[in-house]
Amino acid sequence: MLTQIKTAAKRSADTLLGDFIGGAALVVTLVGGLYLPGLM
Repeated sequence: MLTQIKTAAKRSADTLLGDFIGGAALVVTLVGGLYLPGLM
């Protein structure tokens, strides 16, 4: 199982930055969506 995880990590190294940016955008959207209604 550990070898499969290492192999998957090596294969996805090219898209890791894009995946991180997408995840960060989702978190920002979630926090903004929860915080914004409290301002109105």
